Amino acid sequence: MRDETIGAFLDGLAARVPAPGGGAVAALHAAQSAALLGMVARYSTGPKYEQYADVVERVLVKADALRTDALELAEDDAEAFFAVTETYQLPQDTDEEKAARSAAIATALAAAAEPPAAVIIAATHLVAMAEELLPVGNPNVVTDVAAAAEAARAAATTARLNVEINLAGVTDQAVRDRLTATAGEVDDLAARADQVTAAVRQQVGE
Repeated sequence: MRDETIGAFLDGLAARVPAPGGGAVAALHAAQSAALLGMVARYSTGPKYEQYADVVERVLVKADALRTDALELAEDDAEAFFAVTETYQLPQDTDEEKAARSAAIATALAAAAEPPAAVIIAATHLVAMAEELLPVGNPNVVTDVAAAAEAARAAATTARLNVEINLAGVTDQAVRDRLTATAGEVDDLAARADQVTAAVRQQVGE
C-alpha cells in the first residue's frame, strides 16, 4: 500500500472489493496526522525555539515512528479483512464443520478488530502530541497542528466503527472488554482534538 500512488489507492477504495476500506482510511488519517506533526516540528527548530528543543525533538521522533506504524496498520487492516472473508467461505455441511467455521470466524473478527484498535491508540498519542506542540511550535504553521488533531480525530472515530462492527462476533470476553475499553476512549480524544482546533482558531483570529 505504501508504494501505491494516491490515485491507485483511491481507485481501489472505490472499487467493489473487500479491502481497502474504512479501516485503511482510518490508519491513513493517522499517518497524515503524524506527518503533519513531523512537519510542524521540523519548522520549530533553531535558536528561536532552543528552549523547546526537547519537546520538539520528542514529538518529531515519535511522529515519524507513528507515521510508519500507521501505514503498517493500514496494510494489516486490509489483510485482516481478507482473512475474515475467507472464514465465511469455510464449509458448514456437518455440525463439526459448522463449529469449526464459527470458531474461525470469531478468531478472524477478533484479529480484524486489532488494527483499528491500534489506530485509536495511535490517535490518542497524536492528539497528545498536538497538545504538546501547540504552545511551543512555529506559529507560522500553527494551523497544521489543528489539521493534525483533526486528522487524528478522524482516524479514531473511523477506527472505532471498525472495532465496533467486529465486536459483535468476538466471543473471547477478555478481548471484548479490552476492545470495548479502547473504543470507549474515542469521545474524550475527539473532545481534546476539538480543543486544539478551537485554540488554533482563536490564535489565528487574533
